[in-house]
Amino acid sequence: MHKKTEYKVISFYEFINLNKIEQLKFELNDFLKRKKAKGTILIATEGVNGTISIKKDHSLKFKNFINKILNKKIFFKVQNHFEHVFLRLKIKIKPEIIRMGQKNIHPNLNTGLHVDSDEWDKLITDKQTILIDTRNNYESKIGTFKGSILVNSSNFTEFPKWVKKNEKKIKNKKVAMFCTGGVRCEKASSYLKKNGFKNVFQLEGGIISYFQQTKNKSKNWIGECFVFDERVSITENLSKGNYDQCFACRTPINEKDKNSKMFKKGISCPNCYEITTTKQKKSFEERNKQISLAKKKGIKHLGN
Repeated sequence: MHKKTEYKVISFYEFINLNKIEQLKFELNDFLKRKKAKGTILIATEGVNGTISIKKDHSLKFKNFINKILNKKIFFKVQNHFEHVFLRLKIKIKPEIIRMGQKNIHPNLNTGLHVDSDEWDKLITDKQTILIDTRNNYESKIGTFKGSILVNSSNFTEFPKWVKKNEKKIKNKKVAMFCTGGVRCEKASSYLKKNGFKNVFQLEGGIISYFQQTKNKSKNWIGECFVFDERVSITENLSKGNYDQCFACRTPINEKDKNSKMFKKGISCPNCYEITTTKQKKSFEERNKQISLAKKKGIKHLGN
């Protein structure tokens, strides 16, 4: 039996020059708290980037509200869910809405060509196309497009270094990039264009939009897609996936990982057991005890 849709999970970003970012933070915080929404929104002078979960009755009001305060119609990725997928609401002002650490990158002025989901399948099966997964290694590990080159970074700030290392192999090719919702490949494509790349393409709306529009009918996607919320991963039909998350290192884990001798719930998993110190493991163990106590009292611990 399917659980009734009560909430909308709304992902969005927009590269746009913003001046009154403190005012924007205040207005968003006020609106979303009144609507009892949860999620994370990052604001910078270069734009806004976020994902929230909100009661379905308020979803259109939110979209209209943010379009109005930004004075621009932005692209939303909307999914259905039966409960909140976040524990709290966080709105933060940052130097960048997706951190690359490079100066003079302006995605609002110059990016690669946006490709919709149907055209994307044609593009990535072209033998002349270099397909690049701009996400982190723990994301790519659980799912990616067939034939993609993995940047295999632990952080998006490593992308420019990867480009410099591989520039000769890819610069004169058709380069197609993708990420979860579009914001990383938007900045990545702007970086490539600034550095002289000519044929740069990006998946419009990211993997989430691809799943929504195609249901992966071509079977070009293999695996699940990591998401930065309590679901951990989603399948091609946008339902919650089969992964949990190690609360020590935050990487996705499956049943095989949980059956490992190195797995201790909330403390370690095969991905982090050998790289965390005894002191760190004790700290994770104490946090796990607090989470267990909170559950017994019927409280949802925010460290969970």
